[in-house]
Amino acid sequence: MAATLDLKKINKTIKIFAVAQFGLIAILIYTAINFQQRLHEVNRGYRFMNGVIYAFVIQLLFFYPIFKFASKEAERDFSLVGKVQSPEEAKEFAKKKRWADVTKISVMGFYFIFALAAPADPFILSIIIYSFLLTVLTYLQCYSFTVKKLSKRA
Repeated sequence: MAATLDLKKINKTIKIFAVAQFGLIAILIYTAINFQQRLHEVNRGYRFMNGVIYAFVIQLLFFYPIFKFASKEAERDFSLVGKVQSPEEAKEFAKKKRWADVTKISVMGFYFIFALAAPADPFILSIIIYSFLLTVLTYLQCYSFTVKKLSKRA
């Protein structure tokens, strides 16, 4: 049972990613406001911008690996456009997709466990949550960017 992937499906995925990005940005803004209030309640409001800057620096460190991972996924998905796979190719594609999914779940698990293990300090939790949301946003944007770049080449 050979499968084919068309550009319409990839474009649909990009649109879903765009909606998810708006939702994540809304969550990021909501959490930022919430953590700013919590930090003011414990008389450490001055630490709010430090948390934002730390999360940004962490994101800069993670950007290249996230970009490479998202680009490989986009290229893998785009390589199937208009192509009928043989059973061996379908098996290899499924294996690569499964490993990519395991990697994404592992990253989510890392942030979840890290947030649980962290002290209940709102400053530390804010950095963890900002970093997680920015990581997901970066992945979605890099995937979309790569697909659009590949679409223009084709």
